[in-house]
Amino acid sequence: MLSGILNSDRAVQVNIAIMRVFVKLRGIISSNKELAHKLTQLEQKIEKHDDEIKAIFDAIRQLMILPEKPVRKIGF
Repeated sequence: MLSGILNSDRAVQVNIAIMRVFVKLRGIISSNKELAHKLTQLEQKIEKHDDEIKAIFDAIRQLMILPEKPVRKIGF
């Protein structure tokens, strides 16, 4: 608005800079909404697999337990 009234090169440059900032702001806001949506989707997906992940960890822990009887060595 000011560039229309002042009609100077500096006012026009300031007006262009302001418009560019608003365009960039709009892009940032829309990308954050998209990121938040994707994060929510990922969170819902992971919640469904909690039981399976726990079962995998339990199986790994059981494999890590050493046997109670020592294994006899073959030979001397």
